[in-house]
Amino acid sequence: MQHYSIITRTGTPSHEALGLQGIQKRKFKHTTDSKHNLPTAPNLLNQCFEADAQNTKWVADITYIRVKQQWLYLAVVVDLYSRKVIGWTFGERINARLVCDALKAALFKRGYPSGVIVHTDRGSQYCSHAYQRLIKAYGLKCSISGKGNCYDNAACESFFHTLKVEHVYRIAFESMEHARREIFWFIEAYYNLKRKHSKLGYHSPVKFESPAAKIAA
Repeated sequence: MQHYSIITRTGTPSHEALGLQGIQKRKFKHTTDSKHNLPTAPNLLNQCFEADAQNTKWVADITYIRVKQQWLYLAVVVDLYSRKVIGWTFGERINARLVCDALKAALFKRGYPSGVIVHTDRGSQYCSHAYQRLIKAYGLKCSISGKGNCYDNAACESFFHTLKVEHVYRIAFESMEHARREIFWFIEAYYNLKRKHSKLGYHSPVKFESPAAKIAA
């Protein structure tokens, strides 16, 4: 059987010939409900996404994963020092429990530090009494984005963009369990452990946090 390459007018092979395929954005779904009367907190982060040490600045947010005709929600907490995802949880409902469980996971993994700035958007989940009680109970500093400013939590949005473009959009999930397994693999086996970041001197988050990386820097 003969194989033919499709050549464009410029004389270079087409995307089809090279086996390349564009990744398109999926249907948008809002995860932030900021139309509530719950109290908010000042923006302590103020778009300063750099941190000099672990457990000084964390950012948190929620995204959605489409699984056939359903939505799987993912809440994460990211340490700005290394961009490591230190806490995360899944849920089929977008509620206060989802974000509380992600924060509890981060606290457990990091040894329950106090004084950490934890920045989020103005969503009702993060302004909820349950979440705010958790913040106060562990001596954390709540920081919340300004109204209508999508750039205030850009560091967390950047992780979600990476997750979706590099993995989620390439897979047709067969079930919720399938989606959970794939996203678990991406976060724990690939993103935290292996994915290199230009901001980290082309180290992975885990490598950047290691003593060897600090010595090399």
